Parts: sequence; structure tokens; C-alpha cells
Amino acid sequence: MKYDYDLIVIGTGPSGQRAAIAAARFDKKVAIIDKRDVVGGVCINTGTIPSKTIREAVIKLTGVTERVFYGASYRVKEKITADDLLARVQKVVKREINITKTLLRKDNIEVLYGAAAFADPHAILLTGSRGTMTISADKIIIAVGTIPYHPEDLVKIDNKYALDSDSILQLPAIPGSLIVVGGGVIGLEYASIFATLGVEVTVVDHNKRLLPFVDTEIVDSLIQQMRENRAVFRLQEDVESVEIRPEEPSPVTVNLKSQKVLKGDMALLSFGRRGATDSLNLQAAGIKVIDKGLLAVNAHYQTEVENIYAVGDVIGFPALASTSMEQGRQAAHHAFNHEGTKLPEIFPYGLYSIPEISYVGATEDELTRQAVPYEIGIARYRETARGQILGDFTGMLKLIVHRETNKLLGVHAIGTGATELIHIGQAVIALNGTINYLVDSVFNYPTLAECYKIAALDVYNKLHR
Repeated sequence: MKYDYDLIVIGTGPSGQRAAIAAARFDKKVAIIDKRDVVGGVCINTGTIPSKTIREAVIKLTGVTERVFYGASYRVKEKITADDLLARVQKVVKREINITKTLLRKDNIEVLYGAAAFADPHAILLTGSRGTMTISADKIIIAVGTIPYHPEDLVKIDNKYALDSDSILQLPAIPGSLIVVGGGVIGLEYASIFATLGVEVTVVDHNKRLLPFVDTEIVDSLIQQMRENRAVFRLQEDVESVEIRPEEPSPVTVNLKSQKVLKGDMALLSFGRRGATDSLNLQAAGIKVIDKGLLAVNAHYQTEVENIYAVGDVIGFPALASTSMEQGRQAAHHAFNHEGTKLPEIFPYGLYSIPEISYVGATEDELTRQAVPYEIGIARYRETARGQILGDFTGMLKLIVHRETNKLLGVHAIGTGATELIHIGQAVIALNGTINYLVDSVFNYPTLAECYKIAALDVYNKLHR
């Protein structure tokens, strides 16, 4: 071979794994690199898996879903500690790492540990515990993901009082009060988790409306339920500075530009994320970085250098583990001249707040801007026997339907199992289905899936009045 490998993948997260496995199954010699001493990338080690595991632990240990039956004071464990939450995280992460290692080993993919930096478009300098070596490949896929973005002039992350979405996973203790700066997906997920724990949570965001890409009614429901857990929202507010004074009863002070002052035990600074590309020496490969360390690619995930691809969060929107996996697979297909499909236009989004949110397809705001005639149908979990059994009386499923064709245009859900429930709607939309299918279908009883029939009948009745 002219090179050491047919493909080198930098990053072992979901997109990197799928790219490496796809290429290996084309009988290519593949190496995959991770700067940590473990595989899995951000997804397994500091992002998706840990945060969702903490969420599940909080739901189980607080007994929040059982309180409609046993009273508002019901709690599975009276004194919940940070160790209770992190012990579960460690076990899940360890198992996920082992599963990933097994998958890579099964396809004879060589796993290398160390910091990767380009020497030229085909060569990588790998610096690890054994020193520095140079390896080369015909094709290279960058799948390094992202890291938390820190405005340097605001505060220094000390990982004790001022934390980001990575360091919060080393939480020393559960605070009595938490100020969350940034009401995006990550900020709201953690805010709802801590509010459920009984922590006094304050969310600060400069926008008038949170999560503008999510259905307004769904977001309003989440905010209302968080407020019932004593969460406070300071919207249309900008942060002037964050001060840390460990000697004070409330060590964190957040000064707002409106002259308001917020005090708390801890602050979670959630300003979004940036591409983890600083150490890659991309200029040696001829690649330019765009805003916040992200990389630009074409429809086949190629950078401006033909043999170098980039996939996953490092290329920006939609930055989901689910879409990143498919991007990695498709990049490998294109790199080795194998025909592949493009990323589907219809895919679901999930927010793992408490309660969880999921949606697929169009929102009312989008359809209104496009002057598309539509009608909505709503089903409440409390209208189903399964909702009563679960004790989820606030969950909701919303269907958006074209008034003239009856085609399903969008599905929006909040409540227990919303991220699972959404896939029924995804299939109907992807196959250009109408609500007639849902009206005439038979669903298992008792299930939350019955919400589709209830909501479809709601639309049907409105359209035929």
C-alpha cells in the first residue's frame, strides 16, 4: 500500500464509529483515533449517555412519576447524593465503552489512542503515551465532535462553582440552588433535571422565547411544569459578569446587564458548543475553519480537500447523535465509491428534559409562514388508560395535518416516552401518509400509542364539521 491505512478516522464518537465500520466492511484497512484512553467520544463519555443516565436516575430516585398516586411528598430515596447519580452513570458508560470496543474489534478496526494533528493531507502525527509517530491514509474522516464554548471575558470555569456541561458530570455535591446561564437544549435539560431533584433553579437567557425551533405549545407546557418545580425563568436578560466568592454563603453571583443580581450555590454555563478542531493543525492539510471551530463540507461530507471528510457535530446542524451516525456511514460510502443514500429530510428530534419532548416534521410557525392550510389534533395522555396507569396527566401528543389533503405534516409530543412515541408519526410522514391511516388503525390497548388515534379523530372531526 502507498499508505499505512485506507482510512483513518479521527474521533470514536457515533459518527466516527459508523464511518470506520462501514469502511471496514468494504474490506478496507481502517484505524480510528481517540485522544482519550477510552472510545466513545463525547456521546458516551461526557455528553448524551451520561446526561440521559443522570436524568433516568433522578426520575427513579425522586419517585416523581409516582406522586399522583402516593402524594406530593413521596420519594424513593429521601437524601439523594451526587454519588447516587454518578454511580449509575459510571456503570452505563463502562458498558457502552465495552460494547463499542467489541464492535470495532469485530471488524478488525485498529484503535489508536493519542492526540492527532495533520502533517499533510494524508499524514497524521499521533502523540500518545508512547511518544509521537506518523501514520498515513488514502482517506481521512474528521469526527472530533465539539466542546463547550466559553466566553473568556465572562467567567473562568473552575469546575467547582462554575461548571459547564462536561464538568457537571464530576459534580461534587448536589447544590441547594443552581443558576443556569443559557436556555438552549443542554441548559434546559439540566435545569429540569435539577428542578426535579428539588434544587432551586434559575434559568437566564437573552431570548424572549426558549427553544424557538420547538412547537410553542410544547415549550409552554415544559416551562409550566418546571415552574411547578419552583424553577424561575429570567428571559430577555444578558449576563454582565459571573463572580465566584467561595467564602460567601452563596458562592456564585451572576450580574445581569439589567442591574439584577442573582445568587446561588453553583452556576451551569451553557453557551453552546464549538468544534474540537484547535489541536488538529488543519492548516497543514489545507482546511479552513469556519465559525466556532466548525468545518464546511459538501453534500458528500467532503471538506475543501478532496480526500478529507468531516462528519458529526463538528460540521454543525443538526448535531444529533442519530444523524451523525448516518453522516459517518455515508461519508465512508462516498470515500470508497460505494453508492449510498442521502440523509433523510425527515428525522426526529428529542429533548431529554423532564418531561421529555420530541417532534418530527413541520411546526405551526413554519406552516404559517409558508401559508400552508392546516388543522391540528390533540390527545392528552390522561385520556388514555395507559396515561392513567402511568400517572402522567400532563403528557400530550399533537398532530398537524394538511386541511386539503389530510397528509400528516408534523407530530409534537411531551411526556413519558415521547422520544419513543414519535417514531410512529415519523413513519407516516416519511411515507406521505394521511390521518386516515391513523383513524382506521388498531393500536395495542392500553398504550400511549392510542394518542395517535385520539388526535387523528380530533382532526378528522374538525375537518368534517
